Amino acid sequence: MCVCQTMEVGKYGKNATRSGDRGVLLEPFIHQVGGHSSMMRYDDHTVCKPLITREQRFYESLPPEMKEFTPEYKGVVSVCFEGDSDGYINLVAYPYVENEALEQDDLPERDQPRRKHSRRSLHRSSSGTEHKEEKPGLASDSTESIQETKSPRVDLHIHSDVPFQMLDGNSGLSSEKISYNPWSLRCHKQQLSRMRSESKDRKLYKFLLLENVVHHFKLPCVLDLKMGTRQHGDDASEEKAARQMKKCEQSTSATLGVRVCGMQVYQLDTGHYLCRNKYYGRGLSIEGFRNALYQYLHNGIELRKDLFEPVLAKLRSLKAVLERQASYRFYSSSLLIIYDGKDSRAGTLVERRPEARLKRVDGSVPESLQDGGSSEPGSSAQPKVDVRMIDFAHSTFKGFRDDPTVHDGPDMGYVFGLESLINIMEQMREENQ
Repeated sequence: MCVCQTMEVGKYGKNATRSGDRGVLLEPFIHQVGGHSSMMRYDDHTVCKPLITREQRFYESLPPEMKEFTPEYKGVVSVCFEGDSDGYINLVAYPYVENEALEQDDLPERDQPRRKHSRRSLHRSSSGTEHKEEKPGLASDSTESIQETKSPRVDLHIHSDVPFQMLDGNSGLSSEKISYNPWSLRCHKQQLSRMRSESKDRKLYKFLLLENVVHHFKLPCVLDLKMGTRQHGDDASEEKAARQMKKCEQSTSATLGVRVCGMQVYQLDTGHYLCRNKYYGRGLSIEGFRNALYQYLHNGIELRKDLFEPVLAKLRSLKAVLERQASYRFYSSSLLIIYDGKDSRAGTLVERRPEARLKRVDGSVPESLQDGGSSEPGSSAQPKVDVRMIDFAHSTFKGFRDDPTVHDGPDMGYVFGLESLINIMEQMREENQ
């Protein structure tokens, strides 16, 4: 069965990642730590997400000096539901054909995918069997109607060899270790449910193709930060604006201009990723934010002091760039800070800390320690880090899409968040010299 009847369905095996040359089978991006839209893996270097016209146009009109700090925009694909011989529904991407696919902007606001979920509804919709071995996509009672499908169930063909452990009770999964970030699966299930509910009228969807900004990292440690003192766009309804302002007032968005939206950090002592979600970040005080940042920079054995300078250099450079962008506003945008948990000094750590628990429960040695490390103690080589701005669905600037509201000067709410982040990291560096 295929919902997009105008396109021929290719055949592919259970472990295939491509439907011949006819389409690409999409899977959840296993390193998604925050957000509400599902990020999908297109290939090793590319991810995709449901297209919102404003975000697409923003990527297309980015100032050249900002491109260092944003994912590369790679175009658009058409995505549809396809059923396999076992009755499961998959998402498959095809080359984009003009006027055939629809994006979220095509629907009235009341019909667009829901983005607000109460904690109670998340618990109610969660399945205790999500981590078990199951097929990708949606399990279907019938191959004739997508409306009759059950709740989404996923088994990632592309998965991490390193287990993840979400510490937050409202992640939709228990604290059990699994082979993907639980937040990515949560977003994927909700995305499939939304698309399924709209499938009567919407056969093809537009998805945005973007650079996979963690593909250079063997064990990507990712911190997702919601930036700025204001999160609602100029076009937000009064109700939505009030909700967003309340979130800011009750979190470090108001006091620091930044709050934690999710993170994963590789732990050398246990060999797994420690994960946090956005609900954890919303409840943090200023001191709690500092502790979360400390936790993100800690590998389970020691604080990664070698990360301070390269991360600070990136943040200062980004701040200088944004201070030159007059009239730009990045409402509800996030900032990703990324480094590699495959610590090149791991070998020296083993020598210094032989008592450290550097084996998994099953007795195996974490991958990051198997090569014994390559750097000598005191090596001056700086670790590779990256800082990227993402999520521009509510961004604007003078003359952009004839937006009626024109803002003066740079986005000082965002800049304030960067200043807070820089100050906290500088203080942390001084305290841990």
